[in-house]
Amino acid sequence: MTELKRDIRASYTYPAGVHLQRRLWIEPAQPAELSEAGVKTWLLQGAHYEQDLLDLFAAFMGRLVTAGHPVHRATLHIGTLHPQLFAYGWMWNGREGYCDEFKVEEAALTTDSYRKNPIYRVIEHGEEIRQFLPSVPEECLSPLLKELRTEGYTEYAALPMQTGGNLHHTVTLATCHADGFSEHQYATLRDLLDVFALHVGRHAIKRIAQNVMATYLGEAAGEKVLAGNIKRGSGEPIEAIVWASDMRGSTDLSNKLANDEMLAVLNRYFECLAGAVIDRGGEVLKYIGDGLLAVFPFNSDTTEHEAAQAAVAAATDALARLDKLNSDPAELAGISGWRPLRTGIALHRGEVFFGNVGAPQRLDFTVTGQAVNVASRVEGLTKTLGHPLLITEPVARSLPHMLTPLGTQEVKGVRAPLALYTTPGQD
Repeated sequence: MTELKRDIRASYTYPAGVHLQRRLWIEPAQPAELSEAGVKTWLLQGAHYEQDLLDLFAAFMGRLVTAGHPVHRATLHIGTLHPQLFAYGWMWNGREGYCDEFKVEEAALTTDSYRKNPIYRVIEHGEEIRQFLPSVPEECLSPLLKELRTEGYTEYAALPMQTGGNLHHTVTLATCHADGFSEHQYATLRDLLDVFALHVGRHAIKRIAQNVMATYLGEAAGEKVLAGNIKRGSGEPIEAIVWASDMRGSTDLSNKLANDEMLAVLNRYFECLAGAVIDRGGEVLKYIGDGLLAVFPFNSDTTEHEAAQAAVAAATDALARLDKLNSDPAELAGISGWRPLRTGIALHRGEVFFGNVGAPQRLDFTVTGQAVNVASRVEGLTKTLGHPLLITEPVARSLPHMLTPLGTQEVKGVRAPLALYTTPGQD
């Protein structure tokens, strides 16, 4: 049995731009009566039940060893579509008994650890590399292969993995066997990897779908859509702290700036606001021009008090980030006339419907309801009241710390005047 553990203690250190996500501790596989045909049968009939590529890769490598192949280390790299990542990867270490999942940032592509790694030639040029390490002169070895030879590895192979499409997938194999891989073993491994590639392609497409959904819909909405919640009107009522915000003076700003300059300013503006929401566990649902709609849901796992605290902390942090942006002379240095960026943020508590809305041919997964309308209208009051952050009474009741009361205000669509608050210092 394999066991996923949170503590990470194995010795391998990943280079800059590569970040360890998960580690699966595994029992060392022992050669047994499992034929190569048995491995292929599992790939064709059983491997599709594995829904997690970390589990699948560990299971595949374990079966290779059980079938008598002297593989002691292996990696798998799959290209992806992601605004910040270049690839995901997995490293199986049979000697230390673990299998890792890691992610690779785009920035890693410029580092020596990547450009001097044999997989650079595989990914960039489609080469297949196979080296018997004891016979290679020291000056001809890459830093990685020098490290592997020092650790007792005798042969290293890196192969492109064909799964269709234009994404670059790569697998590497290494052994400590004195003679390396025999020609028969290597040919068999390549044959089995061709079948394994079918599963890798399936998981790569699934990972891309998850990335795209999370990027454009948000984590929670993306998960629901991928789980099959795609019919118009389907969804669920949730209790949440609703965030509504809007940039101040955006019309004048867009008249002064070129389109590409305005886009650059908006991106930095949303980095400050949406970044603060995401960092505090909120769910960014929609950008409407320069407006932002987000929620901080609460349920059995997150209390109303915790959601309210997170929402206020995110709003305070967003305003601080915006102030820092405005005061940094290096920010958006090639664009003039954009300072200062200002915003208005409103926080309101209530029940919203989290689900599909729109035309049958074009749906949006978002939140609707009275609480959303109230949050939007309260946000409009930040202009007249002169406070960048307004918190309604239903949110304030959940907060343990002192807020600054601003009295009651008439809010369109709300029967009784609504008491509003702000945080100290947001005058």
